[in-house]
Amino acid sequence: MLSLEDFKQVVKNAPLFAIDFVVVNDKQQILVGQRKNAPAKGYWFVPGGRVLKEESLEKAFIRLSQSELGYKVQRNQAWLLDLYDHFYDHSFFSETVSTHYINATHVIKSDSNLLDLPEDQHSEYRWIDIDDLAQNNDVHQYSKIFLPELKRWIVSHD
Repeated sequence: MLSLEDFKQVVKNAPLFAIDFVVVNDKQQILVGQRKNAPAKGYWFVPGGRVLKEESLEKAFIRLSQSELGYKVQRNQAWLLDLYDHFYDHSFFSETVSTHYINATHVIKSDSNLLDLPEDQHSEYRWIDIDDLAQNNDVHQYSKIFLPELKRWIVSHD
């Protein structure tokens, strides 16, 4: 794990690689949480987080799903939608230092009754109908960019 000062230098100089979880229940709803931290603080956002240096994708999936969803998900239990850029004009430590994420966005099917959601990164959670997500201004734009691909995925997995 990098020191805070080293991590700040990475944020200033390189993109971060992250995994986003698009958790879909049997009612065709997506799980979103209200973010506590910048960037995107205060917005509703899908759960996810950064992959650490020298951490395999499989281990990152397990760690992030446990910390973001409250249970472990293996990478082979999810479906990759696509890779998406997230550009912010600020960062967790500065309003003047931008952040660039490259997010591997994955779909996870889940029974909404089984989730024991942690509140480290999100203050509260809610389920939003997929068809309502695009029009909801409280949901961050980066938690909507995958919608066309998600809708194709749903059609192919019904």
